[in-house]
Amino acid sequence: MTTRIWYNRTFSTASHYLEMIRNNSEGQPFEFFATHPRKYSLMLQVADHAEMEPIIPLKDYAQYCLNFCSKHKIDVFIPHYRMFEIAKHEHAFKQIGTKLLLSGNASLIQTVSDKGELFRTLSGVENVIVPDHYIVNNAEEFVYAYQSLKAKGHRVCFKPVRGEGGSGFRIIQEQQASLESLYNPVSAAVNLQEVTKLLSSVQNFEPLMVMEYMNGYEYSIDCLADHNYLYAAIPRKKVEGRIRALENNQDLIQLAHSIHKILPLRYNFNIQVIYQDSVPKLLEINPRTSGGLYTSCLSGINFPYLSVKLLQGQVIQIPEPSFDIFATHIEQEVLMTRFC
Repeated sequence: MTTRIWYNRTFSTASHYLEMIRNNSEGQPFEFFATHPRKYSLMLQVADHAEMEPIIPLKDYAQYCLNFCSKHKIDVFIPHYRMFEIAKHEHAFKQIGTKLLLSGNASLIQTVSDKGELFRTLSGVENVIVPDHYIVNNAEEFVYAYQSLKAKGHRVCFKPVRGEGGSGFRIIQEQQASLESLYNPVSAAVNLQEVTKLLSSVQNFEPLMVMEYMNGYEYSIDCLADHNYLYAAIPRKKVEGRIRALENNQDLIQLAHSIHKILPLRYNFNIQVIYQDSVPKLLEINPRTSGGLYTSCLSGINFPYLSVKLLQGQVIQIPEPSFDIFATHIEQEVLMTRFC
């Protein structure tokens, strides 16, 4: 029996995950649906059925998803866009026969997505070290946080408490920009006085995390789990540029197990850490597949396909992962033939 899977608005590398499910080694048949508000989305090219996703108010989005699943008899819905709002309606999806491939319920997703709440939850947990940080929402708190971290000897950076990837990440510097700096590669550095002036222009702003800047190696740990058990954790090292290495780093694998005991995430999720003075410190947790998961699948573990099997209550077999793999990626042309 063919399983119908829907991907709503998501990043282009999710096309790799669709193909990994489609080309699974067990020959299980799937039919894919994809929607996106941009007609040139790669996901619309690789799916069996594609539709333009409407731009609608947040309050109406979950109902749009329910209607789509009902109309197309979707068996498995893999949300990326608006995961939290969709998770709040998990029971309604179940009633129409659609299973949500979400890494947790609405409460768990909210905890993981808020970096301040995440750090509070994991502070003091064995094997988990969070960076020195402050949560601020006005200019006075921002200046206090900066001065306190500087007094500890830290270089200081900040980023939004909620957000994906590197959006909003800035490194604070006290010197003004020089003429020479205009010829350097694009930098995330901002001047302290300028950013303080901007933040002072409003009484309050959306929460920012002001934290120590860490400049060691960064790792993404791609995980596969259910509520009770972490089946696989693959540390993926950002070596340089686009070079990635799958590393049998037992410290990071144990860190993943420690986190899963406190936050029982399921299916695919991603833990990001960065080393500072030989100590791995938590950056964030993504309650979804990571953009670079396709590299971790070189370990021999088909994360996307196995997560679908877990969701459907099927028994999974995890192969012994391969490590010490170095990989990169290059651009490749994709001929676009479908325009919604």
